[in-house]
Amino acid sequence: MAGHSHWAGIKHKKGRADKERSKLFSKLSREITVASKLGDKDPEMNPRLRTAIQAAKQANMPKDNISRAIDKSDMTGDKNYENLRYEGFGPFNIALIIETLTDNKNRSASSIRTLLQKNGGRLGETGCTTHMFNSCGIIHVDKNKISEEKVFELSINAGAKECLQINNIHEIITKKEDFYKIKTELEKNIDSLLYSGIEWRASSYQNLNKEQSKKVVEVLSSLEEIDDVQSVFTNANIEI
Repeated sequence: MAGHSHWAGIKHKKGRADKERSKLFSKLSREITVASKLGDKDPEMNPRLRTAIQAAKQANMPKDNISRAIDKSDMTGDKNYENLRYEGFGPFNIALIIETLTDNKNRSASSIRTLLQKNGGRLGETGCTTHMFNSCGIIHVDKNKISEEKVFELSINAGAKECLQINNIHEIITKKEDFYKIKTELEKNIDSLLYSGIEWRASSYQNLNKEQSKKVVEVLSSLEEIDDVQSVFTNANIEI
């Protein structure tokens, strides 16, 4: 369970071009709209919406975009989005978990399958890779916001599994089912979180060299460019 999310860290370091930012905003808006439609429009009463709005703010999405995404939940009509998970393998047989938010599962599956096949990978059956991962809540706090002793005390008392120190952040790991509860408790004492979300963390990582890593990063980036794809998780230990 310990260790950082390699692909997530690399994405943050890469920065985002205007095209990437626009696509990211579109995905964040979709999550806000769906969270608003399925629950209360008040983020204080809707943990999923609150998390979605925080992710949007962390990506510097303008407030007007966030408001429009919430309002859009009244106009989506009969269009129903589903959270669907796909599992498979990429180049060099790395394991993948791909989470989508889609109104057309056939389109999503076809897009993902085609991309993987073109790059030496394959889409697998449900359960073919999840046994290699643990689903957990991840919360990042700036070390300048709170001391190591205090954040450890708050986290463990709230029910977190681990509290780690990674570079300039405190990383809190929770059980998936405890994520929103613990996040709410931490927010009472910390005015802003750097990141929070539910992730799939690999139980062990597959080491790649630089040439292999370059290919894998290209495939992971291409997967995330698919409109329906929200998140991609891998057991690849990417060398940059």
